[in-house]
Amino acid sequence: MDRAKFLNQEIAKIDGTRPSSHLAKHLKMALSPFVFYRGSAQLFYADLANRHLPVPEACFSMSLTSVMGDCHTSNFGFLTEEGSHGDTVIFTPNDFDDACVGYAHWDILRYLTSLSLVEAHCKGISEGRFLIDMPDPLKPAVDPHQVKHAQSLFIQEYVATCQRVTEDATVINEAMEQEPDGKLKKFYRKALERSSCGEKFESKSALAKAVHLTQDGLKFKHITDKYTPLSPAEHQQVLTAFAPYMDDDIVDITSRENAGTGSVNMRRFYFLVGPKKPHNAESFRYCHIVEVKQQRKAAPLFYFDNVCPVNRLNPAHLTARSQRRMQRRPDLLLDEVIWDNAHWLIRSRHHAKVGLDPHDIGMGNKARNGDFGYFAKLCGYTLALAHCRGDRRSTRFAKSAVKALNHHTNSALISSANHYAKQVIDDHTWFCDTLKNT
Repeated sequence: MDRAKFLNQEIAKIDGTRPSSHLAKHLKMALSPFVFYRGSAQLFYADLANRHLPVPEACFSMSLTSVMGDCHTSNFGFLTEEGSHGDTVIFTPNDFDDACVGYAHWDILRYLTSLSLVEAHCKGISEGRFLIDMPDPLKPAVDPHQVKHAQSLFIQEYVATCQRVTEDATVINEAMEQEPDGKLKKFYRKALERSSCGEKFESKSALAKAVHLTQDGLKFKHITDKYTPLSPAEHQQVLTAFAPYMDDDIVDITSRENAGTGSVNMRRFYFLVGPKKPHNAESFRYCHIVEVKQQRKAAPLFYFDNVCPVNRLNPAHLTARSQRRMQRRPDLLLDEVIWDNAHWLIRSRHHAKVGLDPHDIGMGNKARNGDFGYFAKLCGYTLALAHCRGDRRSTRFAKSAVKALNHHTNSALISSANHYAKQVIDDHTWFCDTLKNT
């Protein structure tokens, strides 16, 4: 099958249509190869299944574990543990929509590829080819040499962390929770300020940005293409279906539009939960947002559905299970429901969830002088911990990872990732050309 036919087929399989300029998700994916990669995780797994993306044989000797499924640089960041119920800010994986039980090399290879695509993204911005909104688009971008160094640091730290787990199983209870070095420091401080005890909680937290005070009390804002009020009939239907899963009074409900990248076309609702009244500074801190999101099958399972029986769980149940295992302190409100002929994931929204775009980590003198590699190293550390938590009864996974990920295997993974990044760039070019004719 030629590449164009393959891409059309695989994109339509997930999005219900071939590339179309009428689909918001596809317009988003056209921004850069990196954003295209984020929105088309299924292509990565289709290429793995077709052996278009080679994997060293040693990788298959690692024990199965819980994996992110859509592992890339923008799915790591700072957040408060326990969802909106905690205030400890850590650096960690922050997206489990495609999580399942699988091979660790899926996450490793996908992350390594994303580092190379960060360089393509940032270079395209600095050259004016990708129109991404940012303060200074002329900052210098990391180069291919710096990408390879960051890839090496990522996988070295991943293996070193697994080695530490084999020596002391309690290492899986660690987290990156201190102030980091370099340009990451401002993102950490931003998360601290937005936590419920932070000084900017009432103005910059996810809660504060989504709601406002009216004569009738707190309500979600009405923002076109973001927060859309429900009709009275739909409001009652949604309220009846999901009220039993909330942990306080339901103050308001809205439809959340155009959120995410890979799941931008999936339905979701936001519930404002907390004391109904009074609404003052003190009671505001007891409010939080609960997301109810339609969940589809994890991207790896379209091509690798027989890896583990656990993956036969319904999509929302599997996501919740995976998140509970991979996080040190999972969200306290995390559940799943079958409603309206679909599977729905229920989880509290973090008051402070600060992600990083490719240009946040790949542009500027600090990025070029070590911060890009430092970020990759942190990701290697936290991903290893998440994988090792897949089995809290033993260190079997950690031992198998240390044995499999030797110098030869790691070099082969990096080489394969960089080769595949070029394929993604070519696919993105084809995608953009195709959109122009729709």
